[in-house]
Amino acid sequence: MLRNVISNSLGLVGAIIGGVLGFYTFRWLLGYGFYGLIVPGAFLGLGCSLLARHRSVIRGVFCGIAALGLALFTDWYFTITNDSFQTFLLRAKEFSPVTLLMTGVGALIAFWVGRDAGFPGSARASRPAVRPDEERGPAKADEERPISGGAS
Repeated sequence: MLRNVISNSLGLVGAIIGGVLGFYTFRWLLGYGFYGLIVPGAFLGLGCSLLARHRSVIRGVFCGIAALGLALFTDWYFTITNDSFQTFLLRAKEFSPVTLLMTGVGALIAFWVGRDAGFPGSARASRPAVRPDEERGPAKADEERPISGGAS
């Protein structure tokens, strides 16, 4: 139980760091004329996944919801308007299809990546832990023969 609390706490720290990096990466891309609204949510999920120590679908759902909120906040923050965030959300039906698609895809990526744990392809993320008594497989035939000290 304590391991899961620590793992989820680390995932939260990673999600915060990833979300901040995604927010500023979006700003950097916007400066070059690219509208990468997928990036904040995807970075949030990636940061969560990299620091978490166990798989959790519930954590993935929370990452997806947080990514949705972060994408909406990021779009509002960089939109040239004097509206409050509430007013911006009330006008959601006026969003362009590209904005809606990128927001949804970013949240889906955050869910999908945020539910996993560790670096992709690492031993911890890809296979279950092996107990020390199971670590050694069956003995090979050449290991069972005694080594003779002299010629026969």
